[in-house]
Amino acid sequence: MEILGIDIGGSGIKGAPVDIKSGDLLADRYRIATPPGAKPHDVAKTAERIAKNFDWKGPIGICFPAVIQQGIARTAANVDKSWIGTHAEALFTQATKCPVRVLNDADAAGLAEIHFGVGKGIKGMVLIITIGTGLGTALFVDGHLVPNTELGHIEIAGEDAELSTSDAARKRDKLSWKQWAKRFDVYLNTMQRLFWPDLIILGGGASKKLDKFIDYLTVDAKIVPAESRNEAGIIGAALAAATLVTKD
Repeated sequence: MEILGIDIGGSGIKGAPVDIKSGDLLADRYRIATPPGAKPHDVAKTAERIAKNFDWKGPIGICFPAVIQQGIARTAANVDKSWIGTHAEALFTQATKCPVRVLNDADAAGLAEIHFGVGKGIKGMVLIITIGTGLGTALFVDGHLVPNTELGHIEIAGEDAELSTSDAARKRDKLSWKQWAKRFDVYLNTMQRLFWPDLIILGGGASKKLDKFIDYLTVDAKIVPAESRNEAGIIGAALAAATLVTKD
């Protein structure tokens, strides 16, 4: 079964058809720079261009940097604030003339990891954390997604966690990996006290340096690096749109 997956980011919008049985991309990714300002109409037109590049007529899955509730964007990260309150699914459906499912970008990356990565077949609670400009999270129970968790924004010591714990914060504050790991360890232990995950999967840019800080982490849960990388959003978005196939 083939579904077009599109990953919308603050700097680039990329897409490719995906075999959702294997997780393989069936063509090279097609990427277009995100329009300046990333306003709804312009981003929708860019998604339309990607669909036309593949001469696409079927279902489309789109991951987006926002909380998506019943197809409506409730937040906006690295895109124009006018997205807030916009019915993203309706907008993209109108632009592409295809049925569209929209979901949060961290949730999409998590779906890819749960279906085809180190999270595959894991029972219980799995927490996926992407460490980059912020802290993206995806939470799964027995393989089922709990959408829009936004756990990177939990308050620790009265401060939004990602402001002090993201990879951007590490670079901004010129921290060594050991110094940063102490902050991240506080965050992980907070997650453990709240959710008791059986497995924590770390993604994002910092996860590639896991060997530099894992020895400083004290959380009891098993920690592993994500296997899915740059294609995770596209793959997860396509997976999320699989339910559209049975409807049409």
